[in-house]
Amino acid sequence: MKRTIQLSTLALVLSAPCLHAQNHVYTTVEEAEAAGLDFTMQGEYAVGTPGAPGALGVQIVALGDLSFRWVEYDGGLPGAGAKGKATANIEAKAADGRVEFARADGSKGILLKEGMMIQTKEGKKVQLAKVERKSPTLGKKPPEGAVVLFDGTHAEAWDKGQVTPDGLLIQGPTSKQAFGDHTIHLEFRTPFKPFARGQDRGNSGLYMQSRYETQVLDSFGLEGKMDETGGVYSIKEPDLNMCLPPLSWQTYDVDFTAARFDAEGKKTANARMTVLLNGVKVQDNLDLTHSTTASPMKEGPEPAPVFLQDHGNPVRYRNIWVVPGKP
Repeated sequence: MKRTIQLSTLALVLSAPCLHAQNHVYTTVEEAEAAGLDFTMQGEYAVGTPGAPGALGVQIVALGDLSFRWVEYDGGLPGAGAKGKATANIEAKAADGRVEFARADGSKGILLKEGMMIQTKEGKKVQLAKVERKSPTLGKKPPEGAVVLFDGTHAEAWDKGQVTPDGLLIQGPTSKQAFGDHTIHLEFRTPFKPFARGQDRGNSGLYMQSRYETQVLDSFGLEGKMDETGGVYSIKEPDLNMCLPPLSWQTYDVDFTAARFDAEGKKTANARMTVLLNGVKVQDNLDLTHSTTASPMKEGPEPAPVFLQDHGNPVRYRNIWVVPGKP
């Protein structure tokens, strides 16, 4: 994944009053930025060459009212050098114009309007750069033979399809066309809900054949469970948490092989899928032992449509296309 690194500079002051209303939902970057530092200061920070000794990645998660979570990875950020799970998970609130996170080794992680640093026990300072990552498949064009389900102009390929004034597909529709084996590309954006937690934080889902869900959720900075983005609900957690911050455009690229049934309707082979989240493989030829509990359709031999779950959150979609046939 391409990494663009720049030092974070913040024009606002940490001690400014929080402008977020409890449980308010922000659906655009402009709206979230105007509301205050909760959104502006969250994001990904890194120092060092990814994967090299001494490299470090930190995800700052906004929790509302100028409270934040510091999620730390040795080696760099997930998918860019991180060595396994997070090694630190610390919460702190802004006070006296700064946010201080007490690290286990006695040093401090410090978030200021000028950016982020680590202050060692000896008083030395290590500056971290803010990292703005984008999926390498963002904006990927449909190849010859693809079925375009949504290109931003209309929702005629969907039952219950609705389009926002700025050309985005609203969560909740089902494709009119059904598919067997296929490859799908889809781009999604979760809202920013700083006071929400867990499954109320940008929840939706991409259902292959309306049967098997790979979760859509604001999972930025979380553990990476099966009910978080990249996870296949009720079957398996993602191999790593590649979820980007809320209001970032993110991508799913999924190779799906349908379940097989004999003439009597008995299943002879489970469905399988390989899932790339933001260009990084998070599920590798996963054996889908059963359909998702809340799926609109149960397992069966017939082709079935794509379903984008409505779970009461304003999740938006764009650039959706399918290549029918075995991946």
